[in-house]
Amino acid sequence: MADDLKSKLEAKARETGSSPPTPAQTIGAYLKKMEPEVKRVLPKHMDVDRLLRIALTTIRTNPQLLECTIPSLLGAVMQAAQLGLEPGLLGQCYIVPYGREATFIIGYKGMIDLARRSGNIKNIYAHEVYENDEFEYEYGLYPSLKHKPAMNSRGEFIGVYAVVHFTDGGYQFEFMSKEEIDKRRLRSRSYKSGPWVTDYEEMAKKTVIRHMFKYLPLSVEIMRGAAQDETVRSDITEEPVSVYSRPFEAQVVSAEDLPSESAEEEEERSGNEKEIEEGNQKQEK
Repeated sequence: MADDLKSKLEAKARETGSSPPTPAQTIGAYLKKMEPEVKRVLPKHMDVDRLLRIALTTIRTNPQLLECTIPSLLGAVMQAAQLGLEPGLLGQCYIVPYGREATFIIGYKGMIDLARRSGNIKNIYAHEVYENDEFEYEYGLYPSLKHKPAMNSRGEFIGVYAVVHFTDGGYQFEFMSKEEIDKRRLRSRSYKSGPWVTDYEEMAKKTVIRHMFKYLPLSVEIMRGAAQDETVRSDITEEPVSVYSRPFEAQVVSAEDLPSESAEEEEERSGNEKEIEEGNQKQEK
């Protein structure tokens, strides 16, 4: 697909004499070309145009992503489509640069969404615990958990607990201290960037829920979806590979000429970027 599109863009540039494109414009052209493949794997309740707009805006607003190889970017977008998760704005999943390759990372809300699809889980959630909160928990034959957040200053972050209520009436919970969370954080290649920096608490909650997945009554499909966390695809037709089990490739797809974006496209891009910026500001508050 990349070579075919590259040839077409070169021919069109020669005919029109247009100026060199920005990396974002080139990536947008590739995403447009990939639309039929995305539509085939996207869940029926999701709109392909919306997903591709959000994906492109996510990529545009991160200069480091614009330097990643195009195949890895397209692969990350395809993973988001297959799992029915939107990147960036809602925290369902993230596309994070590592070297020259884009890494697909599932967020806390994405993990929650995957778990709820099983049909065996009535409710699932996680909460942060701070040093001034009233917090007690006990494992054993009769597990118990009590958490009352402090009304004013809650102090330092000390950990996260997650609770799952099953449709049959049972429940399960797990607590993980900040020390345990940070040990797992350091296993991630993107621990110095991306959501581990911008959304630490959300990633901490996701870490506990991900740890619980192995004990939950989830389908093989759901487990396979969760296994796509922190993976890279070198091509949309290949299976995702864990970032811990492969060297990062130096392959680069060069950006060739293509026409500048129209006024309508520029207006739409600005609106999408503003939406993401406002969403990020709300999360920070």
